[in-house]
Amino acid sequence: MKVIGERRIGNRDIRLVQGDITERDTDAIVNAANTHLQHGGGVAGAIVRKGGQIIQDESDKIGFTPVGHAVLTSAGRLSAKFVIHAVGPRMGEGDEENKLKNAVVSSLLLASEKGLQSISIPAISSGIFGFPKDRCAKILVRESVEFLKKQTKSSLKVVEFCIYDDLTLGYFRKEFENLRA
Repeated sequence: MKVIGERRIGNRDIRLVQGDITERDTDAIVNAANTHLQHGGGVAGAIVRKGGQIIQDESDKIGFTPVGHAVLTSAGRLSAKFVIHAVGPRMGEGDEENKLKNAVVSSLLLASEKGLQSISIPAISSGIFGFPKDRCAKILVRESVEFLKKQTKSSLKVVEFCIYDDLTLGYFRKEFENLRA
C-alpha cells in the first residue's frame, strides 16, 4: 500500500492510496456493487473471495438496492469491520453523474450513521460500468470534500480513495493536486 496524497479538511483527512482495497484496515471499505448485490466479478468478487461467503449471504438477505444508494454488511475475514455496498450507475442509463454523487454521499452518510471513523472507497462505476475515469475521480473527491466540510458532526475522521490501477490513479492524483492544502 502506497500513500500518494493526503490533505486536511478541517480536522479530518482525505487520502489517496494505491493498492488492493480488500487489504485495507479502515472501519469500512466500499464495494462498487450492482443493484442485485451479486458480487461475482471485479472489486465485488475479490471482496467476497477474500472476506468469505457471509458477505454474499448478508447481501442476499438485503436484496435489491437502487442505483445511487448504499447498504452495509459485515466484512467477514477482511481487516475492515464492514463493507458498504454502493450501487453506482452504468453509463448509458441516464443521469449518471447525479447517481454517482448519490452513491458516494450515501456511503459517507451510512458510515457516519454507524459511527465509523474511517472509510476506503474505490473508483465506483469506472470499471465494467463504463463511467469515465476522469469524471469519476472529480465527482468522488469533490463530493467527499464537500461532505466533510458540511457534515461537521460526522464521526468520519479519514476518507480514503484506494485505487488499484495506474491509469485511474492518475486521474485521482490530479484531483488531489487541485485541492487546496
